[in-house]
This record gives sequence, C-alpha cells and structure tokens, in this order.
Amino acid sequence: MESRGKAADVAAGTEREVIERLSAAVAVALKGKPDVIRLALTALLARGHLLVEDVPGVGKTTLAAALARAVGGRFVRIQFTSDMLPSDLVGVSIFDPQARRFDFRPGPIFSNMVLADEINRTTPKTQSALLEAMSEGHVSVDGVTRSLPEPFFVVATQNPVEHHGTFPLPDSQLDRFLLRISIGYPSAADERRILASDGVPRDEDDASVVTDPEGLALLQRAAEQVKVSELMLDYIVALTHATRRSPGVAIGVSPRGSLALLRAARATALLCRRDFVIPDDVKVIATPTLSHRLVMEGAEDGADREAAEEAIREVLQSVPVPR
Repeated sequence: MESRGKAADVAAGTEREVIERLSAAVAVALKGKPDVIRLALTALLARGHLLVEDVPGVGKTTLAAALARAVGGRFVRIQFTSDMLPSDLVGVSIFDPQARRFDFRPGPIFSNMVLADEINRTTPKTQSALLEAMSEGHVSVDGVTRSLPEPFFVVATQNPVEHHGTFPLPDSQLDRFLLRISIGYPSAADERRILASDGVPRDEDDASVVTDPEGLALLQRAAEQVKVSELMLDYIVALTHATRRSPGVAIGVSPRGSLALLRAARATALLCRRDFVIPDDVKVIATPTLSHRLVMEGAEDGADREAAEEAIREVLQSVPVPR
C-alpha cells in the first residue's frame, strides 16, 4: 500500500514536490553539491546513464547509493577488475541434475540502480556486456534475451588520473552515457560538516525513501512530455552541427548526441518547474551531455576532456540563441 501511495503522489500531479524531496534526500548524504545532484537527477529523469570521472574519496559511491535509497529501488555496487568476466555481470546458466535442465542465475546487473565502480579497469569484453545492457535494456545469455528491471540506471565511475592497468572506454561506450560529470572537492565548510557527522548514526529508515520505481517511471514519463518548440529543435541541431566543423574536433556530435541533448533539456526543464524547454535549459546541460561525445585532434587523457569542454563552450558562444 505504501508503494502504491508514493506512485499515486506522482500520478496526482505532484511531480515538482517529489523531485524536490528527491533532491533533498540525496543532499543529506552528499553535502554541498547541489549542482551535482541536479545533474544526476537530470540523467535519471531522462532515462540516461551517468559517468562520474573523479579522484577517489569525493562521494561517487555516496551519490549512487543515496539516489537508489531515495527511489526505493534495488541497488548494487559492482567493483570492476581486470579478471572480471561477462558472466560475473549478467549471470550464468547452471545445470540442475535433478530437474535435468539448465537454470539461469541472474547476475548483479539485474538491479534498478547499478554502480559500476572503476569501469575502465575491466576488459573490453566485459565492458561490451555492460554496453548492451545500457543501450538495449536487456542482456543475452546462452542465446536467450532477458529484460532488465525498470527503471534501469547505471552510474559508472573512473579515476581520470590513474591509468595503470586500465582499459580506456571506447567511443561507442562513452556515447551510451547521457552525462559525464565530476563531483569535485567539497568546500572547507562542507568538509568540516562531513567531519563533524563522522560516527553519528545515519537515518536509514523509510523517511529517506521518497518514491518507488513505479513513481520514478511516472516522473520519467513527465519529463518526456515536456514541450519543445520548433525553435528549440533548430537550436539543438545548430549546436550539434557546429561541433562537426569546430576547429580541433576530429569527430563531432552524432545524431544520438542530439537526441541525448533533447532528453537532457526536457529533464532540466522539469527540474526547473517548467513544462517547456527554453534556451537556458539547453545551454546549462550542453557541456556534460556533449563533451564526451567529441573526438579531439591530438589530445590525450585529461587534456582530451578539457579540450572537448572548451570546444563545447566555444560552440555555445558562436551559435545564435533563438529569441
């Protein structure tokens, strides 16, 4: 009854209140990072996946766990390693001698919220298994396609500094992430609050659960219904086309990137309490949505990210904003 009640709250037209409570619930765990929380909720509402690139210890796991607790879904943390096999992720079929048949044992990927920790430390074969799950919403095991639960949200992390023993994500994998963000270090005041709360028992009861997977699905449908004018569509197309002829860019944003920007802009508008998209929605979400989809000329590792983000900023300045 409680689960149906929470979903009914969303259905009754209280999307804005539910979103505010989601943001507040995550903020209890991840202190002093409202912009990061907003971006994470944007990816969640837009049915996308989130890539968090940052150094260890800044709250990547905390962010994913807090989101999962707030929406009441099943959360699993998967530590990716070089010896991890695709079957460790998606599951395996085991022969039952009594029943004389193979029974499928689902892997940890069959969850609502998946934290793929240090995704670049596993092999391309295992990365491709995750790619199918992220892009198709199902996995294939022994020739059988099995659907993943709804909603399905992946938060993947990687350390942008340490590259020893890693397998860089291919462009096709990067393109499946709706947003790429960094959390960054907390301010001195926020870090002191973190220290002051160390050892204090955390509230893990139902008060931290804001909605449920069914209620989240209603919020996602509300984001899809946000209106987008012809001018906004032209603006998005102009931005992505500008990346394809931008100096220093070897490969620009694909049509999948245009669709991602549209979905992210709709979710941003919903987070801003609007049922229509304005240019500011597109501009504020453009860099985390598009920068990881660019292939830069002659850039490597961290310089590649900086160059790509600078290219997106230049595109935003050069393309006229519709009035």
